Amino acid sequence: MINSETTGEEDQRMPAYRERLIEVSIFLFLIVPSMVLSFFAIKTGSIGFGVSAIATILRDLALVSLILYFLWQNRESVLSIGWTLQDGWREVGVGILLFFPVFYGAGYLDRFLQSLGFSAPATSTPSFLSPQGVGEIILALVLVTVVAISEETIFRGYLILRFEETLKSPTLAVLLSGVVFSLGHGYEGASGAITVGAMGIAFAVVYLWRKSLIAPIVMHFLQDFVGIVLLPLLGMVFR
Repeated sequence: MINSETTGEEDQRMPAYRERLIEVSIFLFLIVPSMVLSFFAIKTGSIGFGVSAIATILRDLALVSLILYFLWQNRESVLSIGWTLQDGWREVGVGILLFFPVFYGAGYLDRFLQSLGFSAPATSTPSFLSPQGVGEIILALVLVTVVAISEETIFRGYLILRFEETLKSPTLAVLLSGVVFSLGHGYEGASGAITVGAMGIAFAVVYLWRKSLIAPIVMHFLQDFVGIVLLPLLGMVFR
């Protein structure tokens, strides 16, 4: 005899699964094509830092707003994507401590990949990531803050949640989120894109371990802060 109560629960789960699959597919359709263009469309000197920074800030805020709308529409809590301030200062400390091995490990991995023949950018830092002057340094600080919060929300919080629900595998969710994360860094060459993907996987592992986005956000912020804010600032001071 068929248990009608069990059948009803399965019928409810199937539409929910299809809705999540359609939702994440639409989200990926919105972000992946433009990210893939980073492998082809970025030319050194073709775009200034100010334009690039403002466009990136607006894009990331729009994507986070879309994610928040999806959560509201599905009656899901922001806790489901790791937005929590519980043990906030402890998580900040964890992020600072873990930043150093990830930072140096990424540097070693990038150099190793280049030694194997993987492509690297012609210049160490493209113009659209090189702030000039005090005003652009301040804008750079805003940029790395917004990017750290929004991209961890997008690639760790939201995509891992949806990939886990649709793929039924945390491991595949982590790997796929790392791949998608790396697509927007084609301007760094193959070695840089692979290294960024590995960093994304490291951030994801920390996120799943801590069940909070705070530590990955801190790690992401410090990574970008060093390259986009600190080094240009030191160059201005000691010029």
